[in-house]
Amino acid sequence: MASAANANINAARETMDVLLEISRLLNTGLDMESLSICVRLCEQGINPEALSSVIKELRKASESLKTSENCTS
Repeated sequence: MASAANANINAARETMDVLLEISRLLNTGLDMESLSICVRLCEQGINPEALSSVIKELRKASESLKTSENCTS
């Protein structure tokens, strides 16, 4: 039973490693933690396209804040 659990853990790690490599090839800018959160959200039923849109909007807002902070400094 322990070996089956270890096999599942290893399979999950390999899957995440492959997803991270695909993410890097596509220049998504997601790190392992962020990608892991996105995968879990999709597994919970979140629409991947909607999630992508939210991430893009958050990045735009973050860049806008950084730009405005740099202008006022």
